[in-house]
Amino acid sequence: MKNEKTPDGILHLGLGFMGSKVLLSAVELGLFTELAKGPRDKDALRVYLGVDGRSVEDFLDALVALGMLDRKKGKYRNTPEANLFLDRSKPGYIGGLLEMANARLYGFWGSLTEGLKTGQAQNEAKEGGNLFEAIYGDPDRLRGFLQAMTGLSTGTGRAIAKKFPWKKYRTFVDVGGAQGGVPVQVALAHRHLSGINFDLPVVGPIFEDYVRSFGLDGRLKFQAGDFFKESLPQADVIIMGHILHDWNLEEKRALIAKVYQALPKGGAYIVHEAIIDNDRRKNAFGLLMSLNMLIETPGGFDYTGADGQTWMKEAGFRRSKVVPLVGPDSMIVAIK
Repeated sequence: MKNEKTPDGILHLGLGFMGSKVLLSAVELGLFTELAKGPRDKDALRVYLGVDGRSVEDFLDALVALGMLDRKKGKYRNTPEANLFLDRSKPGYIGGLLEMANARLYGFWGSLTEGLKTGQAQNEAKEGGNLFEAIYGDPDRLRGFLQAMTGLSTGTGRAIAKKFPWKKYRTFVDVGGAQGGVPVQVALAHRHLSGINFDLPVVGPIFEDYVRSFGLDGRLKFQAGDFFKESLPQADVIIMGHILHDWNLEEKRALIAKVYQALPKGGAYIVHEAIIDNDRRKNAFGLLMSLNMLIETPGGFDYTGADGQTWMKEAGFRRSKVVPLVGPDSMIVAIK
């Protein structure tokens, strides 16, 4: 029958963790990095991956069916997307984020129901730790995480470089700019700009190495600091990417007020992340990210464009607008 109802969509969503774990395990095992060197058959991959022969073919063919691998004449190869974003040797590698998801988030999300009932974080906080200690306290994990943030933010940075009127401004600060994915893209596109990454001291050497690789160390500098404890550096434009959603409403408002104080009249504030659509129906990634803030933080949550604009108006910004960027990400641009 034409309109016969089936449970296919429900089962696909409900059992989606299976496909997710196949991908995460493939990243953990270094499969995509190995296949970036060239096609391999299942026997060669079994040896390289160090897995048992019982399910290696099912594992590889599941990745074919999931669109992560291709198979021709018995040999497996990366899809173009996997080759670009899941090869550890490439600058666009986002696997660091997936490695963290595999090592940390996959287990923590198993306690989502408890988090929904208690309103409490379900990560290291249960044992007295927190998200930032877990990432920033391990140099290798931190570098991988920051590299992953760069992989995710490079496209966003290019969109910000294109969609914001940078000709009107000369200086900018990226607050919590991580490895520098957005500052680098903005500086590459606009030679008249100079910028600062304001982040925790441990991030400095990683940022400086990355910036130096683009020959931008003359225009992009690092300034160490804690954005809750210290005043923000002054500039024509202040950027915050994937920062506000980490904090509760009072903390969000405090950060927005700090930005307002640091900007000159006519200065601009750019907030970018997976901003939820105002009707809260379309940006599933943004809504899931907000649930991830429940898992990871004491009070963080994602928000709609209208929410963000309201907070900015309350802080004194005279006008603002929401601008779509790439994928689920948008930016709110507010003018002092």
